Formats: sequence, structure tokens, C-alpha cells
Amino acid sequence: MLSERQKLILSAVVDNYIQSAEPIGSRSIAKRNDIGFSPATIRNEMADLEEMGFLIQPHTSAGRIPSNKGYRYYVDHLINPQGIKISKDVLNNIRKIFTEQFNEFEQVIEQTATILSEITNYTSIILGPEIFNTKLKHIQIIPLADNSIIVILVTNTGKVEHKTLTIPKGVSSDEIERLVNFLNSKLVGVPLYQLKSKIKSEIYQEFITNFNNYERSMAIIDQLFIDLDQDSDNKVYVGGATNILNQPEFNDLEIIKDIFSLFERTDEVKQLIKPNNKGIEVRIGTENNLETASNCSVITATYEVDGESIGTIGIFGPTRMNYSRVIRILEYLADDFTQFFTRLYK
Repeated sequence: MLSERQKLILSAVVDNYIQSAEPIGSRSIAKRNDIGFSPATIRNEMADLEEMGFLIQPHTSAGRIPSNKGYRYYVDHLINPQGIKISKDVLNNIRKIFTEQFNEFEQVIEQTATILSEITNYTSIILGPEIFNTKLKHIQIIPLADNSIIVILVTNTGKVEHKTLTIPKGVSSDEIERLVNFLNSKLVGVPLYQLKSKIKSEIYQEFITNFNNYERSMAIIDQLFIDLDQDSDNKVYVGGATNILNQPEFNDLEIIKDIFSLFERTDEVKQLIKPNNKGIEVRIGTENNLETASNCSVITATYEVDGESIGTIGIFGPTRMNYSRVIRILEYLADDFTQFFTRLYK
């Protein structure tokens, strides 16, 4: 259990190190207005904090830096992100994303990843709504003049997929409309990845019974749902990957190569920012379970529709991260994302 004085000094060391990226000595802490202790007292407390594993002395100099344990205690007990004020310019940059007109939600996510990396100066990683949580909301058709139709698939996450299909000879527009109504009655609310299997295993026989020209109608269905489960609903969006070059921790060429290689391995990136629970999560250093990220921190926030998490927003950077500010920005953004996708769903 840390004393109040040790908490104050640990918080000051972390804050100063976040700003300077240089080992912190007792004199620099003593100069802070919120610290009323002598350099000798601070030095003794810093030695105790080092002995308890909260600080590290990286060189023979008197300066110390936070350990992963120190960062964890700092994040869990010493910060108050809700008290952080985010500038109007930053908030306007976030909110303008949701006032612009985009054709598809992928554009919203791509724009968000870019802006988030710019305002944090770290790398942003966003998982789009996962296909396992993406369900069919509605199918509708638009007839065309050349024996073809546009079929529009709308999902509960706001995804709009449209395909132009050729109508087989002998199939009337009334039959097409009846087919779409039938599919809506049977498939609305079914996860996308289950659509084809549900058709084959559960409604195929009923389909044969209810449709005289079921073979031609099945040809339409095959066109409609082909490759649907290969969609990009769980795509990874990375913004500002080169921002790691701005951090002194990443001045080693091999470290840079490893991190850039990590960003190219989609499955590992998903593992890196996959949350265990809803809301904000902070993973520091070796908590990330990936060797490449063992000297990095990842902060994630989930966004939801009707109380169900459908995606994740993440920030990747050094353990010397401005945790309070990043957490506060992610809270704002996750809330905006939740409202945006809820509007699309409704």
C-alpha cells in the first residue's frame, strides 16, 4: 500500500516522464508547484518506490522512469480522465466526422482512424463491426428495365450492400417480389455468416414447397449471397502507423521493422486490440501478450448498438503514453460511434 506522499511522487514522476521522455530526478519533481517536499525527501521516496517495483533506474544516473507496474498503478489509482478537458478544436475534429456525408460506414471508420491518429499523435486501430454480430435487417429490390434488378441488403450495423442481379427467363416481377418477401420473413435477424447455411439446412424444403420455379429462384439467391460471409465487416483500419517514428522509444530500426510488420498481420492486430469487456481497457507492456508489443501500451474502447458491442477503437503507442487524455478522447469517440451506428440501425 502506497502512502499519500508516495502516490503524489509516483504520479509526478509518470507525468514528467510522459512529457520529457527523459529519466526523472528528485530536483525536477521538487520544482513542481504541487509538490511541497525537499529533494532529499523525494529522493528517499523514489528509492522506496524503486525497491517496490514501481520505478526503474535505467542508467547509473539518479533519474528514474516508471516500470510497467508503476504505469498500472498510475492508470488504476492516480488518474481521473473525466476531469481532463479536451480542447474545442479536438472535439470539433471528432464531431465533424459524423456531420459529413459518407456513402458507407467504412468511410466513417477510415476517416476516424486518420483523425484519431492526428489528434493523439499515436497509431489508431479500429475494428469495424464484426461479421458475427452483423445481422440482416432488411432486403429490398429495385427493378431495372433490362431484365435485371438491384437488390439492397441492409444490416443492423448500418452496412448497405447492393448488387445488380440478372433475372432468369420465365421469372416474373411478381415472383421476385414474393421471393424477397419470403426471404425477409425467414432471414431478418440472422447473422450474415449464417445466411447460406440457414437457407440450405432450414428453409430449403419450405422454399421448394412454396415456389413452383424454385430452381430459377435459387439461382437468384445464389447470386445474392455469394461471398457475403467474406465481407469486410471485421476489417482492421490502421491510422497514423508512421506516428511511432515520432516516439524516442522507437528509434531502433529493428523495433520499427517489427512493429510495422505487426500492423500487416491482421489476425495479430485483432488479437492485440480485442477487448475482454465493454468500455475502456488499458493494457500495458507485457499485458499485451505479443512480444512485439511488450514495450507498448494499447488503450481500447468498445462501441455498441442496443447494448451489444459491435466494434473496437484502439490506440497503440509507447508505455509512456498520455493515458488520461487518450482515455478521455476514446470515451468521447466511442459515445459518438455508438450514437452513429444506433441511428443507422434504427
